[in-house]
Amino acid sequence: MHGAHHMGYAEYSRRLESRLEVEQKRQQDFEQSRKMIAQVDRQLHR
Repeated sequence: MHGAHHMGYAEYSRRLESRLEVEQKRQQDFEQSRKMIAQVDRQLHR
């Protein structure tokens, strides 16, 4: 948790704002990785 989001679990669980920021970043990372996977798949299946 600390390495990826620069906060410990105690702060994450205590502050709603911190949780929302972390979850928003996770969602962005997930969507970005899905786009990269789709792009690689298109290149492989030409």
